[in-house]
Amino acid sequence: MMKKTNKLLYIIIITTFLSCVHSSKTEKYQPHRNIVINVQDKVKEIEIKDVLIGSIAPLYSLGEYLIIGDPKSDDKLIHIFNKHNFSYMTSLGTRGQGPDEITNIGHIAIDENHHRFYVSDHGKQKIFSYNIDSVLLDPFYKPEVKMTMDERQFPSTYQIINDTLAMGLIIEPTGNYGFNQSLAKWNMETRKIEPMKYKHPDIEKKRVTFAASNENDIYVECYSYHDLMTICDMNGNLQCNIYGKNWDKRTSNEIHHFGDVVFCGDKILASYSGGNNLTNEYYPTQFFVFNLNGDYVETIDLGYRISRFCYDKQNHRLIMNLEDVIQFAYIDLDGIIEL
Repeated sequence: MMKKTNKLLYIIIITTFLSCVHSSKTEKYQPHRNIVINVQDKVKEIEIKDVLIGSIAPLYSLGEYLIIGDPKSDDKLIHIFNKHNFSYMTSLGTRGQGPDEITNIGHIAIDENHHRFYVSDHGKQKIFSYNIDSVLLDPFYKPEVKMTMDERQFPSTYQIINDTLAMGLIIEPTGNYGFNQSLAKWNMETRKIEPMKYKHPDIEKKRVTFAASNENDIYVECYSYHDLMTICDMNGNLQCNIYGKNWDKRTSNEIHHFGDVVFCGDKILASYSGGNNLTNEYYPTQFFVFNLNGDYVETIDLGYRISRFCYDKQNHRLIMNLEDVIQFAYIDLDGIIEL
């Protein structure tokens, strides 16, 4: 009788412990994300006839315009369109070694307040600054050099926070091929880098995408090789870790979990795959929607393979580059994501 009592007590203690862990405010487990909305019939193709754009094409929304990067191009590397009707406007950023040309294009960062966008050139280790209005008015416009990057420590992607401060994923090369990745605040005037203080204790090889929201005073990191999303305040204090059903702390790049992530009003929207990195299953076909506390809201099933996307706040829609039968498309979010 004593053994049975002890066994029962042990089960109660373990169950209580696990319940406490899973209900923690900072550790959220979501094994079931099964509120699925199929929206394939709502996806609208964008037909681009005036310019050819390669398959890898990041997109950015700036004011009234859509900017598309074209890193595979042998000529112009950046294309600008009207964001509302997708009419072609101009192309710029000639590939080359000249003083106003781009050798190896990297990230494009948007500065809404000053109608500017910044372009990283990892060949010259420089960041160029373009005024969008001047680009459209002057066919001979030449960009300014915003800054020179440090070859040993530089941002692969970054988001403008204010006039001098950005937040970015800092790359530190290790050997010939490897690198370490960390999220940091980055002063573009002084070049000072201040790493964000929270690091997940179980992650050895960090590979993430991120988005920051000044309005909500938070940033979010979505892990590529782990079923994990982390939300912190802008000072790097942990708000919560959100674990999906495939969470595993082991180091592996076999499965691709999260893709890009954006803030969509009071929601967080992240593309998600869960497929093998070595096949077409690598590409996400769904978006997970969370509230700002990291609680799961719904899944948007696009039905197409997603390469890159951006959020058009003015029109409340997603603009996407797809690795599918359609190259560019958009979807209106009215009736799908309520703000």
